[in-house]
Amino acid sequence: MQAVLVSPNGWANAATIDVVYDLLHMMGRDDIPVGLGDLFATNQSFDCKYAKAIPNGGGGLLDSDTLYGFARDLPRSPRRYTAENSVKFGAPRDTDHPELRQPPALEVWESVSKSLDSGSKITILTNGPLTNLAKIILFDNNTSSLVQDVYIVGGHIYYDPKEKGNVFTVPSNEYAEFNMFLDPLAAKVVFDSGLDITLIPLGIQRKISAFPKILDRLQLTKKMPEALFSRRLLSRLHNLQQKHHRYQHMDTFLGEILGAVILGDEHSILSSSFQVKPIKVIATGVDSEDGQMVICQKGGKSVRILENVDTVAFYRLFADRLGDEKQSAAVGSFEEQRRIWSKPPK
Repeated sequence: MQAVLVSPNGWANAATIDVVYDLLHMMGRDDIPVGLGDLFATNQSFDCKYAKAIPNGGGGLLDSDTLYGFARDLPRSPRRYTAENSVKFGAPRDTDHPELRQPPALEVWESVSKSLDSGSKITILTNGPLTNLAKIILFDNNTSSLVQDVYIVGGHIYYDPKEKGNVFTVPSNEYAEFNMFLDPLAAKVVFDSGLDITLIPLGIQRKISAFPKILDRLQLTKKMPEALFSRRLLSRLHNLQQKHHRYQHMDTFLGEILGAVILGDEHSILSSSFQVKPIKVIATGVDSEDGQMVICQKGGKSVRILENVDTVAFYRLFADRLGDEKQSAAVGSFEEQRRIWSKPPK
């Protein structure tokens, strides 16, 4: 892994970047740079109509609130979000350490692309709005020569009117998927770019979105810190889904795990099958159709679409990777970190 770029204009907000820092610290990877993307969708501002589709919780976006609470089990990273001009954002004073300021996504992209060895290329995995990637494409004319593949978790290809999308807060838009709806212009830029794209759409995500199956498999795996944390997190999401009507969409996030598992399936354990189809993204500014995808022989761009996967193998591979002792966490939890802090220095 070379870098993580956070999209704060989707289910996550800017504060979620601290959770990313904590996860990287847990795995002993404080060397990985984290870039923060734009707060709003392409051509949108403070009154972003797409962001309004995200349900709110007690202190902000519902799922950002929930995740931030769960993340207190993670060890605390020495890296935190720090604005260079903090006063501008409401802080009492500017930071004393501008070298620690939060780098923007484009800056991190430039750094990574310049550090590549000759002939090396980047593989990108996205599981949120495509704002960051679209901005990179528009900013860097060399993107196509630097990128090997793009794996996009999102989008919805429907073959039957009964196969609805998941933008449940905008009932008029029946066939869009949230990651595309949250920045349809960015999605259009990315799919029109000519990059080699593999799409992991909503339909295939739904096939592996079974909480009981993935939790049962995690129960059987080795009790490594990351496996324990993942099981606690997914178990809590499952309980929330069962008990509270505002959390009925929780299985959406199970589907997003599929992208990372597909990318790491070096030995074709999942028996994945793909089809190439011409895809067009609708970005007209009309709420009832923005973010929808259509198969279009005229004007559509060729995209490799994941059509099928061995679900049993998926659950097994996901759990086994989390239980792999060779890549176990450097610091397992906040409690473990507190015990380390309490020991006198040698």
